[in-house]
Amino acid sequence: MLYPQRLGQFTREHADTVAALLCGFLLFLGWFALHLGWLGLAFLLLPAAYVIGGYESAREGLTTLFKEKELDVDLLMIVAAIGAASLGLWRREYHLIIDGAILILIFAISGALEGYAMQRTERSIKSLMSLTPDTARVLLQGREEEVSISQLKVGDEIVVKPGELIPTDGIILSGYSTLNQAAITGESLPVEKTVGAEVFAGTLNGYGALQIKVHKPAQSSLIVRVIRLVEQAQTEAPPSQEFTLRFEKGYAKVIVVAGILLATLPPFLWGWDWETTIYRALTFLVVASPCALMAAIMPTLLSGIANGARQGILFKNGAQLEKIGKVRAIAFDKTGTLTTGQVQVFQVISVSKYTQKDVLKTAASVESSSEHPIGKAIVQAAGDLDWISAVQVQAIPGQGIVGITQEKQVIVGNAVFVQQYVANLPEELREMAQSLEQEGKTVVWVAKNPTPNPSPLAGRGVEVMGVIAIADEVRSQAAATITRLKKLGVEQIVMLTGDNAETAHTVAKAVGIDRVYAQLLPEDKLDVIRRLQQQYQTVAMVGDGINDAPALAQASVGIAMGVSGSDVALETADIVLMADRLEKIAVAMHLGRRSQAIVKQNIVVALGFIILLLVGNFLGNINLPIGVIGHEGSTVLVTLSGLRLLK
Repeated sequence: MLYPQRLGQFTREHADTVAALLCGFLLFLGWFALHLGWLGLAFLLLPAAYVIGGYESAREGLTTLFKEKELDVDLLMIVAAIGAASLGLWRREYHLIIDGAILILIFAISGALEGYAMQRTERSIKSLMSLTPDTARVLLQGREEEVSISQLKVGDEIVVKPGELIPTDGIILSGYSTLNQAAITGESLPVEKTVGAEVFAGTLNGYGALQIKVHKPAQSSLIVRVIRLVEQAQTEAPPSQEFTLRFEKGYAKVIVVAGILLATLPPFLWGWDWETTIYRALTFLVVASPCALMAAIMPTLLSGIANGARQGILFKNGAQLEKIGKVRAIAFDKTGTLTTGQVQVFQVISVSKYTQKDVLKTAASVESSSEHPIGKAIVQAAGDLDWISAVQVQAIPGQGIVGITQEKQVIVGNAVFVQQYVANLPEELREMAQSLEQEGKTVVWVAKNPTPNPSPLAGRGVEVMGVIAIADEVRSQAAATITRLKKLGVEQIVMLTGDNAETAHTVAKAVGIDRVYAQLLPEDKLDVIRRLQQQYQTVAMVGDGINDAPALAQASVGIAMGVSGSDVALETADIVLMADRLEKIAVAMHLGRRSQAIVKQNIVVALGFIILLLVGNFLGNINLPIGVIGHEGSTVLVTLSGLRLLK
């Protein structure tokens, strides 16, 4: 029973694809039956291919005709196909029925591809929804009770345990913890929060339990606003798409009107007989069908997509391959995009009495007992060194950590914390630390007390060993990528980040970006993209986090990092860099520009063939078989031309 259910589900989810496959299968069987002279079987199979493959196009075309009073290419293709089939039956040239079925098959395949593109919005919203839990622990008369998120009210008090996602926006009533907000706000380091601080739904709680008061309805939380922004931005049709729709409608009108005139006027104007007139009119519908124009575009774009896939660039649809070649401005997220998103030891500075290894080993001995990301970065940096884990370790949230190693007390933390144990911090080291902090680095001080006493002993033998600077590492290829994009003619390159301005400007300077927007929420990034679009029209956005999703959706081309990117960023983006290699953006732009050039060449060839066939048909120098051969031949020619992008 499981297989019929799965088959039914697959058929519902991929109805357009199933219709195109059935149409192609019936078309092949019908052609084979005609080839063997089995007319009865062919006349059963081919109409079925017409109905299955052309139903959706006919429905959309008739809906547009009756509701919007407009003609579109869908209806034109159905008329042309039926005209070819009717003419084939009339003159008993049954191969024309095959030509009509081929026209319908081409449109059925196109409809299936469009259907897959339209499903992205729904998948994006589902991915966003999965970021928050369905329930929250609410405190009711001193007891915890799980309730649905939708039932939360302003004023409710909820409990969030270590390692859990924050279920809704709120204010901390009690507790202390670090929260990973990178996916929501773009901050590179986990943020320490305690009583009075605001927390956001979808952020990950660290090592501390929190009691939170709901201060706004769950429907107004930051993550829900992100969802709405993604949905709105993805449903806004870009100008190029609107232009294409207008062109299709105009083209269909011209062809239909010309076909009607050609079927009625020649007997009165030039004395043609009605059989010749109808024959020429139907031939006109076949040769004027925009199959060659369609083939001028899709095979080229699909070839470019295949080429990009081989190089680790995933284009989600052909339109984005075209657009990436027209990009005039690019916005980069910082954390996880221009940087690796993983905090690491940036620099170790020791006083003259100690070495950098001494400082790292001493800090790692106590930090090995810590779950804090900074502690993990220090332990990772000291991984190859010989150190012993400390005992009697005591962490003071937001300040530092102390412990005993080899009968010596070790103190690691911020300057204020270490000063409780040291009378004076070395002035030269203090200046270096301040300089590093101005560059956006997090500075950790390391001190050692020969007496294994965990209490503060200011000035009693405690020695400062040095400082360790922690930072989010800039991607090695980021600077070269920015330089390459500028050489390609990108007019404006900006950075968008939720991180602080000092850190943002430091990273921007390192990679060669002049314009920085810092401390942005998701809606702020969206506003910047809109302003760039007003000035530069075609704008790309490169990001990896949930906070980038609205901007990725709004941008003309959204580019996501495939390895470090969040699920919603990958779903929302139009292009995914599968190996997080920023230099592939320039490769994608080159592919886009090549595709534009080939498409233009193909359109010229396709239009040239159509004009020649139309003139030949009007002068009576071609018959329908020759017209079909010319029509299909031009389609094959531009298709082969488009396959050049596979190289």
